[in-house]
This record gives sequence, C-alpha cells and structure tokens, in this order.
Amino acid sequence: MPLRLIFMGTPDFSVPTLLELVAHGHEIVAVYTRTPKPGGRRGLQLQPTPVEEAARKLGIPVLTPKTLRTPEALEEFRAFDADAAVVVAYGMILPQAILDAPRLGCYNLHASLLPRWRGAAPINRAIMAGDAESGVMVMRMDVGLDTGDVAMAERIAITDSMTALDLHDRLSRLGADLMVRAMAALERGELQLEKQGEDGVTYAAKIEKAEARIDWTRPARAVLRHIHGLSPFPGAWSELEDARVKILRCELAQGAGEPGAVLDDLLTIACGEGAIRIIELQREGKGRMQAADFLRGVPVSPPMRFG
Repeated sequence: MPLRLIFMGTPDFSVPTLLELVAHGHEIVAVYTRTPKPGGRRGLQLQPTPVEEAARKLGIPVLTPKTLRTPEALEEFRAFDADAAVVVAYGMILPQAILDAPRLGCYNLHASLLPRWRGAAPINRAIMAGDAESGVMVMRMDVGLDTGDVAMAERIAITDSMTALDLHDRLSRLGADLMVRAMAALERGELQLEKQGEDGVTYAAKIEKAEARIDWTRPARAVLRHIHGLSPFPGAWSELEDARVKILRCELAQGAGEPGAVLDDLLTIACGEGAIRIIELQREGKGRMQAADFLRGVPVSPPMRFG
C-alpha cells in the first residue's frame, strides 16, 4: 500500500522530490512550507515558495506555520495521521514531539555525504573546499543537526566546471529518485539504517556576504572553486576600474603575473599561482553575460587589474 506522507520543503531543490513521490502513488496528505515573503516589482506582493506553488497545482493542502513548537501545531500535525514525513530543505527545526508523531518517523534528504557538511550550505561548501565528490543521503531525523541514522546514499563527482547551481540541480534530481526508493523500502519494511560515524564531521555554515570578495592571492584552482561555489548567489566579486563585477563562471588558464592582473584581452586573470579565464560575469546593476559580450562593451587588457 502507498504511504500517507506529510511533505515538508521550501525551495526549488525540494520540488522534484514532491513530484516524484506523487508520481509513484504515495498519498501526500499535507505540505508544510515556509510562509510567503514579500516580493514582486515593488516588494509588496507575497510570493509563495516553489513548494507551495507545486503543491497547490497538485491540489494538496498547504500549511505555513511560523512555529511547530506549540500544542496547536503538534495537534494539527498529528491529525493528518501520516505514516511518515519527508523533509527536503524545509528551513525549520523539527522539535522532538513532531519527529515522534508519524508512525514510521521523519526522513530528511540532505545534499552532502554525511557526516561531512552537516548544516545550511552543503552544496556551496563542498565546491569551495575543493571536494572531489558530493552526493545526497536519506536519514531518519533526530533532534541533532543532520546527525540522524543514514538509510541510503548516492554520490556524484564534482568537476572544476561545476557551479553551485549545476550541482544543486544534479543533486535535486538525484535526491528525488533516492527518496522514492527509500520510501518504497520503508513501505515494505525493508529500510535499513546505519549510524553516522563521528570521523570527518564538518559543518556547512550559512554563506555570508563578506565571503564573496575574491582573494586573487590564492592558487588558481582555489579561486575557481570559490567563484563556482558562490555562483550564481551571492556571486563572488572583485573590482575592475572601481566597478564591482561578479564572476559567475571561469576555467583554469595558462599564465602568471601579479595577483589580479589582467594578462590578455580575453579576460585571463593572474592568481597567486596560475591563472583563470573568465567565462561569464555580471556588472553591478546589469544582467549576467558571456565574457565575449562583456568585452565588446568594456575593453579589458593589460595593465588593468582586478582589485
């Protein structure tokens, strides 16, 4: 029999899992997501989350509580009589009473190879740290920060060409398939859990805007991974002729010089060791563009430099 599930998620990353669970016949009795935020052209319209938009198209009841820690919230959650809850980037801590409410528990899809990169920004941190691989894991949740027992995992390689958005999209699709398989095993009573080890624990702290400035004294690959780990948001940036420029995609290149120096007219920039070539960038107040389009409007050549 299909499971009665509560789905809890908020951003684009969560949507494929919701759609796949519905497509595989599970009954989604309710969707929990974060409250709408002001948006639109004037910032006056409330913008529903991507998960809320998807759920309403599917005709699933949507709840947007500001807290889950009241008796009323717990009673409402229990009233759905769910077999399990599936949590994908919900953005709110679940108290123990909520975790205990579903008959078979609450299961989280996390975008890292736990115990590495527990926390808020695992995709960005894996790229920025130069990790060779990433992945998704399904774990049964406990009250700790991504410390629950792991059920299933899938791995993928991180290449130097991958941005955070590239990896986000790959893991989102991979995770949806993994969660469907996990719920099928749970339905059959065959889902096996394994405790996380404590070796190799790292924490993926939330990205701060102060981290976004590019340090050209670092080696080229470290600069590339920093740029790609912050692309497209918040976007790693540097200054060129007193104008702020976000660099969104680059590649390793031949060349050497003073860190930040422009080495040619193709946007090859010297790093502490080696160089990168900029492929895509965004001027302050402008849209993103390819380097060739940028150079048609803003000629860049030696001895200019990024500061």
